[in-house]
Amino acid sequence: MIGQSTSDAPPAFGEIPIKITSAPNGARRGSKDHPALPVTIVELVQTAKACFNAGADEIHLHVRDDQGVHTLDPGRYREAISAIHESVPEMAIQVTTEAAGLFEVPDQLHTLRVLVPKAASISVREIARDTHLAHAVYGLTREAGIHVQHILYDAQDAAQLSVWQKAGLIDRDGCDVLLVLGQYAPPRVAQVEELPPFLKAALPLCESWMICAFGHTEHEVAKSAMALGGNIRIGFENNFYRPDGELALDNAENIFRAVEAAKSLARPLFRR
Repeated sequence: MIGQSTSDAPPAFGEIPIKITSAPNGARRGSKDHPALPVTIVELVQTAKACFNAGADEIHLHVRDDQGVHTLDPGRYREAISAIHESVPEMAIQVTTEAAGLFEVPDQLHTLRVLVPKAASISVREIARDTHLAHAVYGLTREAGIHVQHILYDAQDAAQLSVWQKAGLIDRDGCDVLLVLGQYAPPRVAQVEELPPFLKAALPLCESWMICAFGHTEHEVAKSAMALGGNIRIGFENNFYRPDGELALDNAENIFRAVEAAKSLARPLFRR
């Protein structure tokens, strides 16, 4: 099992392939924030290909409407998924169900029900807004075989996940979590020191774990997670910067930097 200790990583972790997910845009940022942030489907395809070539196994997919606003529209998702598959068939695709202050649990359930993606990220905190529909959301993902990555923002989210596991709503076997360090608003840069206590709360609940980190400390936090046997999500959704605080050229640059860090830890890349 990945990540059994929050102490210094034993040599055995070097044998565990690392999964690197590209999160190139998110729900809130646009080209005004960084000219290389992809908004259109054409731009997403170009970014997906560049990030795959740099070493990413998967893309965390956000799509936008014609006005560039975050959407969960299944039709727009299908268009983007088809285009990425055609250009980068080896790349895995995980769709987001992020509400981003625009959608409610029924909207998120609708997207999952109509789209039936292979993989989706689902925020425990967001689904907990409607405990009745939580049964429908997780029941659907189980029946349809959708791989869920459960997003946790803090130990309280981990506690909610534990409650649902004990109730049989979510399986412990195969459980995959994303630990989010730092935040959008108010802006808070991720700190390496946040990881051990967060990981301690999450490890009893999951078989695999991944981190994403806000701000230029993304690189430092990611390397710490890799050293502890975790997986990493890298991209402009969370961070535009190089470790020295200068703007990165594009998403692929920071993916490549993460790959180099993985090599320094003797972690092989996960490839399907």
